[in-house]
Amino acid sequence: MPITVSAKKTLRSSERKRVFNLRRKREMAETVKAVKDLVLEKKQSEANKLLPKAYKAIDKALKSGIIKKNTAARKKSRLNALIKKIK
Repeated sequence: MPITVSAKKTLRSSERKRVFNLRRKREMAETVKAVKDLVLEKKQSEANKLLPKAYKAIDKALKSGIIKKNTAARKKSRLNALIKKIK
């Protein structure tokens, strides 16, 4: 447990940030999974409609530092490749 005042404050702020980071990460994972499920069901048009939402979630996770730049690019690329592969 923190002893100094500044350490206590840091702990409080990190707990707040953790909540936001988990929310962003969960949102990203859920949208990516939804796109992948639609791909498995061979629903290309619906997956294409959901793709911008997945991109937005990935970009927000990138912006807040939850994932790195190359990870975001890789996730987007693989989602797009999956959708194109349905044909």
